[in-house]
Amino acid sequence: MRIGIGYDVHKLVKNRDLIIGGVKIEHETGLLGHSDADVLTHAIIDAIFGALAVGDLGSHFPDTDPKFKGADSLKLLKYTYDLMIEKNYKIGNIDCSIIAQAPKMAPHLENMRKNIADILNTDISNISIKATTEEGLGFTGSKEGIATKCVCLLLSNH
Repeated sequence: MRIGIGYDVHKLVKNRDLIIGGVKIEHETGLLGHSDADVLTHAIIDAIFGALAVGDLGSHFPDTDPKFKGADSLKLLKYTYDLMIEKNYKIGNIDCSIIAQAPKMAPHLENMRKNIADILNTDISNISIKATTEEGLGFTGSKEGIATKCVCLLLSNH
């Protein structure tokens, strides 16, 4: 077994789509980033990379590389899955918390779970995605950004 911790944060800005867990959410602001800035998917990738001890998002998908400009983070997750399989691991489980004052995440959580489970070729019961606010505190509470924390357990395929 191997455990990884993931964290990601992106700033909320006007004139950007809000995509979290591969789900486009209608909102007056979206997340700023070189790719689609999918804060949930990035945290999951970060946790898997951590469990595999293969570096971080920046080392695999540098923001200086134009091929990742506007990239669909679910495709980056597919790359991560392929690397995990190459190293003979599979998902045990993943647990994530999205930290956002707005918009409400609850209506979208099941679609996010399905997107992640499909790409990681695991049962949806192995993917937990929760959401919380920070009751108006900090940069997430003041709606300046959205953060996600994630932990994953990988199991050996040996």
